[in-house]
Amino acid sequence: MKKQPFITKEQAQKIAAEYPTPFHIYDEKGIRANCEAVKKAFAWNRNFKEYFAVKATPNPFLMRIMQDYGFGFDCSSAAELALCEAIGARGDDIMFSSNETPAQEYAYADRLGGIINLDDITHIDFLEKTIGKIPETISCRFNPGGVYEIANGIMDNPGDSKYGMTKAQLFQAYGMLKDRGAKNFGLHAFLVSNTTSNDYYPALARTLFTLVVELYKETGCRISFVNLSGGVGVPYRPEDVPNDIAVIGEGVRIAYEEILVPAGLSDIAIYTEMGRFMMAPYGGLLTTAIHEKHIYKEYIGVDACAANLMRPAMYGSYHHITVLGKEDAPCDHIYDVVGSLCENNDKFAIDRALPEIEKGDLLFIHDTGAHGFSMGYNYNGRLRSAEILLKEDGEAKLIRRAETMKDYFATFDCFPQVAMLSDGTADRRLAGE
Repeated sequence: MKKQPFITKEQAQKIAAEYPTPFHIYDEKGIRANCEAVKKAFAWNRNFKEYFAVKATPNPFLMRIMQDYGFGFDCSSAAELALCEAIGARGDDIMFSSNETPAQEYAYADRLGGIINLDDITHIDFLEKTIGKIPETISCRFNPGGVYEIANGIMDNPGDSKYGMTKAQLFQAYGMLKDRGAKNFGLHAFLVSNTTSNDYYPALARTLFTLVVELYKETGCRISFVNLSGGVGVPYRPEDVPNDIAVIGEGVRIAYEEILVPAGLSDIAIYTEMGRFMMAPYGGLLTTAIHEKHIYKEYIGVDACAANLMRPAMYGSYHHITVLGKEDAPCDHIYDVVGSLCENNDKFAIDRALPEIEKGDLLFIHDTGAHGFSMGYNYNGRLRSAEILLKEDGEAKLIRRAETMKDYFATFDCFPQVAMLSDGTADRRLAGE
């Protein structure tokens, strides 16, 4: 599969003339089409709800698009809860799934009426002490341990994961919660990350649905919803076959009909938290080639760095690169595409076959719409980039401005000589004014 950017060279040049590179850009048309596809795939379940993982792309403009389709939000911190509050999301539009959670964050989630998803059995007492009660609706996170493997060989090792409860703890937890006033229960699990397989969700659903039936028989706790969490991935490499969300939804439906319906549990809602699947392909990092270096290897230096996109440096992740305007040119040059950080792993690509790149060329780094901007940081004093939404009508809308020196120095109030840079002087000097 040839990966095509959703923006042309001409569009990119026009936007970059107003908002200098590097910046992350998002495709509204693609996001909306994907939201429609997800809703359609699970329409068979009357109370289906996607809880977009805010951690993937924490931007209120993008979150509001999700709201247009009735989606909620998966949060794991106070700041993510605050984003939800700011756009009017409350109650069961919020799923709060965190771990090693500070008391004030549980209290905040409760004030918003969000559904709290407990990561550990010991958090029951902690939550009750913090908010003075056990909520009527509450969820627990399951970790089956060992190695989780499905038919096509995709596997992960939940036993090495810090998340969730054992089966024995889970059953004990539901009994404790029921005794303390909980009435509506949820079950949540996240076992495998970024699968480009239509088999994962149906396999996970069978695991959880079977557990739900057993739980009901042994404890009398009737599960109201099953949250399949995330794990549905995207094709980062051109040769990867993309998931078919319609096939995935049908696979979950078949498991539902075979396991839950005969047990008299046909009213259970299905929830998902597909941050990566919802957004990753509909975001890109636009950067400019500013240097070239010819030593033992051929290097192209760009104005973005790992502070703008951490995944290649942190995980060795592949992100496809298109040189805009050279989409059909032969990929007959081998480059390392690198950023400016004082770290040798600051590389967007290693030994990558690309068209000949000249200084000034615009490079589109694909699939940064999830866990791209959100994992940014300020090492080496690098500033976070702008975020831009390419609207359906072709307009480029700034949805987050780039950081400035004033932002970077804003917390140095105790050092007047540094804090005085917060007047913006440093930014003007950097620009040559």
